[in-house]
Amino acid sequence: MAMTMSQKILAKKAGLDHVEPGQLINADVDLVLGNDITTPVAIDELEKYGFEHVFSKTGIAIVLDHFVPNKDIKAAQLSKRCRDFAAKHGIVHFYDVGRMGIEHALLPEQGLVAPGELIVGADSHTCTYGALGAFSTGFGSTDMAAVMATGKCWFKVPAAIRFELSGKPQEWVSGKDVILHIIGMIGVDGALYQSMEFGGEGLRHLSMDDRLTMANMAIEAGGKNGIFEVDEVTRAYMQGRVNRTYETFMPDDGAAYARVIEIDLSSIRPTVAFPHLPENTRTVDEAGDVRIDQVVIGSCTNGRIGDLAAAARLMSGKKVADGVRCIVIPGTQQIYREAIHAGYIDTFLDAGCAVSTPTCGPCLGGYMGILAEGERCVATTNRNFVGRMGHVKSEVYLASPAVAAASAIRGKIADPASI
Repeated sequence: MAMTMSQKILAKKAGLDHVEPGQLINADVDLVLGNDITTPVAIDELEKYGFEHVFSKTGIAIVLDHFVPNKDIKAAQLSKRCRDFAAKHGIVHFYDVGRMGIEHALLPEQGLVAPGELIVGADSHTCTYGALGAFSTGFGSTDMAAVMATGKCWFKVPAAIRFELSGKPQEWVSGKDVILHIIGMIGVDGALYQSMEFGGEGLRHLSMDDRLTMANMAIEAGGKNGIFEVDEVTRAYMQGRVNRTYETFMPDDGAAYARVIEIDLSSIRPTVAFPHLPENTRTVDEAGDVRIDQVVIGSCTNGRIGDLAAAARLMSGKKVADGVRCIVIPGTQQIYREAIHAGYIDTFLDAGCAVSTPTCGPCLGGYMGILAEGERCVATTNRNFVGRMGHVKSEVYLASPAVAAASAIRGKIADPASI
């Protein structure tokens, strides 16, 4: 039976010859992830049911990133719960202040995920790792507890949508624009509990940063996971990061898809998602005169070095517009260091930006950039729901780092080509 990439990985991890959409399976997990918000709940569940040991010291990753460095007493208590648990069980992949980063930028960087692996995490954007050819998906804290105890998780095998990519993106068009274009096309429930599988000759024109961004936002289309075919770009990224054997899975000829959607990358324009849903997309040409108060460049979606490079290129020699606050948040300590050595941090500071240590911070309305009533923010984050970044009467516009940087300079939503 012909299978998709996701089906092949799930079949392998379940010890089966083949699986079909809708089938329930029990599969071995390679890595389970939690953060400072979701892990304490999982710890409570694990201990409530009497589990005294975890299935693996290396198969669990705990990253303190959402409210870290701790913003208040409650955040500090949650982090301490994680620290104590990690110390008690000898968790190898524990990341705290000074070593931490935004989890979905950090794990690929550190070589903790690889093609063909099955990754689960108590955070909805765990789907990011599909950029590397892994089956990766988010779930709840109770599920995290079960996997920490057993190393296994049950799944309903998803059907798949095939995205056949062709063409080469125009200048200033990135993976963020591509995925916003797709979500605008199919809607926030357009891939509900389906695997979004990306391939085609256009794939070679997308960097790993582009792919990580696109896989990250598969959940914003309702997807169970997003996954990319493994190619030379993937293998180059793995070089020097992953020193273990991994297996790549390509779709079979004749694999059954719920639908196939063709995307010509050359036709996509810089795209913005207007409030209050990621599907509410317009190109920058259609944006109109939207004045803004704040710009955030960072997050698990767009806090990587390529993202900072694009923003710095636009901001070099320029100033943030009067009345606009621009906050730049590198995704990890390593990215922060690379940005320093490349001169990007000086560029941001010279432009009048604030630069933060790695944190999720404002993305989820945590801290480091909360919006007041009536304020508007252009953000490289992944969600723009009502009240997502602060007051329920504030507005978040999702965009690429290039559009965000251009908007910071102009003081309104702007086309990068106009800078």
